[in-house]
Amino acid sequence: MVRRAATDGTGDPEEPAGVESTTRERIRVLHVLPAPNGTTQYVDHMIGAAPPETAVLTFSWPRALLGAYDVLHVHWPELLVRQRTPVGRFIKVALAYTLLLRLELTETPVVRTVHDVAPQESGDRLAKSFLDRLDRRTALWIRLDATTPLPPGVRAATIPHGHYRSVFPPDPRTRAEPGRLLLFGRIRRNKGIERLLDVFRAVNDPVMRLTVVGRCQDVALADHIEAVAAADDRIEARLESVPDDVLARAVRRAELVVLPYQDTYDVGAALLALSLDRPVLVTRSAAADALAHEVGEGWVFMFDRVLQPADLLRATAVARMTRERGTRPHLDERDWERVGRRHAEVYRKVVPHLVGRRQ
Repeated sequence: MVRRAATDGTGDPEEPAGVESTTRERIRVLHVLPAPNGTTQYVDHMIGAAPPETAVLTFSWPRALLGAYDVLHVHWPELLVRQRTPVGRFIKVALAYTLLLRLELTETPVVRTVHDVAPQESGDRLAKSFLDRLDRRTALWIRLDATTPLPPGVRAATIPHGHYRSVFPPDPRTRAEPGRLLLFGRIRRNKGIERLLDVFRAVNDPVMRLTVVGRCQDVALADHIEAVAAADDRIEARLESVPDDVLARAVRRAELVVLPYQDTYDVGAALLALSLDRPVLVTRSAAADALAHEVGEGWVFMFDRVLQPADLLRATAVARMTRERGTRPHLDERDWERVGRRHAEVYRKVVPHLVGRRQ
């Protein structure tokens, strides 16, 4: 019999996370994430933070369909069915439905971390149907903050995204440059890049600089960004994935990191900036409010719905005062060892039959 959890005040059952367990069973968790490739990715944190009782496996289709694991941990489920070509999509959808059959036959529980409220690309009818069925098979949902909406009545745990301080140690040689703004990460239309470019060009200040760093697979959008950068020598665009040390230096050179995303709950980029002691400007939301309250005054600035030139100027001025104050954002609750223990507790909840059985 499954025990229903008490609600956390939002109407969704909330599982307590972070409680120490007295057992040391080894639970095999297959993450729908690629293997580490030498750059800092979310998968690196999942592996590095895992306590001894959790065995982390990374995703491949042979392992997913034929391998041995106790929990499937899904992060961006649309990646299971997304492919550029029609033939590729057909193959991936067929594999995805085979995976779903395997999960049902073996009664393997699914854990889902909600990084975004909705898939970045919804896909065709078969892909949508697969995502709906996978949602129904999900035993427990993990949200990165308590403001993230979830389907009604599901089991849930809130585990915050960890910080990046251990990945990027202090670098006193690289200092913030007055007036320099930065947007980084995968460049998509839903991330507000076009509006940011328009607003920045409307700021008549020769000291201001804007750097855009990140891979852009939208050819039309990339052409637009490059054309705008060519017309304004204050704008620099590097539309490619860059090594971690290059990205860290770009963040540290910035006085303010601007992340004008719309309708997203993934705070990874904001946390990277805050981990490097750089303030961020984001769209106002309940999640942004919660993050601002957590990290302390002067680190998270917000604008309402549509970015305006005054938002950039005001946030830059206050960010400068924050830097002069010499403090750091409060990120203790996002220590990765603590995050790893909370995930282990979630896995033990969805596979209780393993407790005490396997050492």
